[in-house]
Amino acid sequence: MLLSAAALITGGLAVATQTSAFATTTTASPAVSSASTVHTHRLCSEPSKPGYMACQSVVRTDVKAQKTLGRHDTPKGFGPADLQAAYNLPKDGGKGATVAIVDANDDPNAEKDLAAYRSQYGLPECSTGNGCFKKIDQDGGTNYPAPDAGWAGEISLDVDMVSAACPQCHILLVEAKSANMEDLGAAVNQAVKQGAKYVSNSYGGDEESNDTTADDQYFKHPGVAITVSSGDSGYGVEYPAASQYVTSVGGTSLKKDSSTRGYSESVWGTSAGGEGAGSGCSKYDAKPSWQKDTDCAKRAVADVAAVADPATGLAVYDTYQASGWNVYGGTSASSPFIAGVYALAGAPGSGDVPASYPYAHPDKLNDVTDGSNGSCSNYLCKAGKGYDGPTGLGTPNGVAAFTK
Repeated sequence: MLLSAAALITGGLAVATQTSAFATTTTASPAVSSASTVHTHRLCSEPSKPGYMACQSVVRTDVKAQKTLGRHDTPKGFGPADLQAAYNLPKDGGKGATVAIVDANDDPNAEKDLAAYRSQYGLPECSTGNGCFKKIDQDGGTNYPAPDAGWAGEISLDVDMVSAACPQCHILLVEAKSANMEDLGAAVNQAVKQGAKYVSNSYGGDEESNDTTADDQYFKHPGVAITVSSGDSGYGVEYPAASQYVTSVGGTSLKKDSSTRGYSESVWGTSAGGEGAGSGCSKYDAKPSWQKDTDCAKRAVADVAAVADPATGLAVYDTYQASGWNVYGGTSASSPFIAGVYALAGAPGSGDVPASYPYAHPDKLNDVTDGSNGSCSNYLCKAGKGYDGPTGLGTPNGVAAFTK
């Protein structure tokens, strides 16, 4: 089993993120830090053996967690209003659509913590009682796996980001019994069996030669938008982000500014690499027919992106071996957020691979042209006009890029 976040912190595995300063609206979310260096811990340890996955989320350790808020306090980090404004999202779409979250292990406090997040931001109730929230194991029942603090934090981030993108969506949490790809894949299949048309996966591991077999077993679901985090270790490709059947989601640094949009974005990462959104050219997965970049004969990662930099991070509420309000980041934030955007856009065509949709509408995205996530000689690690690895075709500007 993967180490918990508590174990990671005890082990002192702090890393510094050399990224842009955090900035938000003053009404919705107070600024976290004016420094350019922030300190984080990964919520999940790196996989210890082949076939196992790690969650793609990090928590700010230089921002004091808040168990409770005073009457006039607001959580640190971006909240739903910030993200809806930054990405030009409708506030009333997606009603009745189900977004599935696939993670490993159990979060015993998932529903309670989700209620606290949604209440804080005035979002509609989403509970088992009103039919909006449902938690199942990978077999579709309620024999939940063992709890894990790291994955519980991941689950909190995932359900909060779906809520931020699509407040009217239903949320289905499918908990795999381990972080092995076979169990996580079974959970993906279960999510689709349950009727979810949008499935987010916030985990990844090293590419392996049998990935193409896993593609067909777990991710080949025409008519279902399956999103996957591109990774948090900078330039380099992980699986299942490399699957030809999924929308691979990269990450950005998001700042409020005085532009017409009101926000600007750059790649999450630096030319030094080692931390930031994942990207690159797959070793094994075939290039989908809709992907036309020039320097990668196989599948290129990513397709689209959204905020992931912990220095411009998200407000998340998590109380399972955690202290309430924290600031989280990682491409584990951008994947469920994009799944929510797909849900806002409406059900995919029954035979479609929805990852192809943004490629038909690149002009409907915010093109990210600044920054890099490592050292390479081309667009696979450097942002530029049009397609690039770290941010794909860009970030949402409404939902038009996420329909046929």
